[in-house]
Amino acid sequence: MPVPFEALLPFGIITGMFFASASGFQAVKYYSNDKKFHRYNLDKWELQMMERDRRLTGSLRGQSDNAVAPTEFATNSVWYLETPRDKGQY
Repeated sequence: MPVPFEALLPFGIITGMFFASASGFQAVKYYSNDKKFHRYNLDKWELQMMERDRRLTGSLRGQSDNAVAPTEFATNSVWYLETPRDKGQY
């Protein structure tokens, strides 16, 4: 039984929309990562280094080759954002 040609037009539109949305999502992810590919399987060390790079350069993917950190790096620690916890709280 042949496929009617009327079904090919909606199928092409649906396929085109899937392709356009996937390509758009990939482009947004690429440009939000400073034009670098997405990182997979990050462990705790890599996440800490990404946070350090963000505090040094302002970007998660940016890196700096300066031997001396900027003066702002001394006061923008993550520890200031956390609240101290009681030992009896848990």
